[in-house]
Amino acid sequence: MFHGSMVALVTPMREDGVIDEDSLEALIEFHVSAGTDAIVAVGTTGESATLDEQEHCALLRRIVALVKGRIPVIAGTGANSTQEAIELTRCGMEAGADACLLVTPYYNKPTQEGLYQHYKAVAAAVPVPQILYNVPGRTACDLLPETVARLAPVSNIVGIKEATGKLERGKQILELCGDQLDLYSGDDATAMELILAGARGDISVTANVVPKPMHDMCAAALAGDRGRAEQIDQTLSALHRDLFIEPSPIPVKWALHEMGLIPPGLRLPLTPLSPQCYDRVRDALRQAGVPGNADA
Repeated sequence: MFHGSMVALVTPMREDGVIDEDSLEALIEFHVSAGTDAIVAVGTTGESATLDEQEHCALLRRIVALVKGRIPVIAGTGANSTQEAIELTRCGMEAGADACLLVTPYYNKPTQEGLYQHYKAVAAAVPVPQILYNVPGRTACDLLPETVARLAPVSNIVGIKEATGKLERGKQILELCGDQLDLYSGDDATAMELILAGARGDISVTANVVPKPMHDMCAAALAGDRGRAEQIDQTLSALHRDLFIEPSPIPVKWALHEMGLIPPGLRLPLTPLSPQCYDRVRDALRQAGVPGNADA
């Protein structure tokens, strides 16, 4: 249903933590003009954990309005309460999102049966296309391939973002249910290989700062052109690594500020990038051909 480079969009904020509407609009135009294939809004990279429900829903409505149907919008609507996930997913649907992305319930540490019942309940309650999202490094909860296969027949569960960074895990999902739902990488460093193996795209942090190269790399991999995909991905490899030198979205928001695209704001408990990391992120940007902010 969706494919290519799908940016896990940051939420631009001023230093006081207020969402910066002007920068948000500029970011949307930056991505549409650069060929980004979809906007993934208010997910982990969008600091969903520090937005209240009213802000979350208002931001989804604003992003859908700014995109104006030019590319798909996938709304992050996961929560560790099933009822809250239903409410946020309904909000995403009513905002006009093309699909919703639901992270596994974090902190609770549900069983595989609990995960199955959680996703089944959200899918039954809200008839919008839904993408599962597995990122155990953040959630302390691992959605196993066998459970994905149980969920795959649910008609409005259309994909999974697999962010373990383990290629064998992705290949196992493809083998078990690749004809029933689409697989998306959630790990930039291994995304090219996973797409070449059969995934449909990458929900990407790196795409925030290099949208066109990420689009081009994903397009080449989807076309089976390993040589072209590798050529592009090699220039991005330092970004794939160093945009996670501290927990995301700390480094990517610093990089976007360095590029002059957003203010420097984050919300606690996230704090600004440590100064000792500046040169590494700058070098990664330079390797990818990204010009710095002349005022920096």
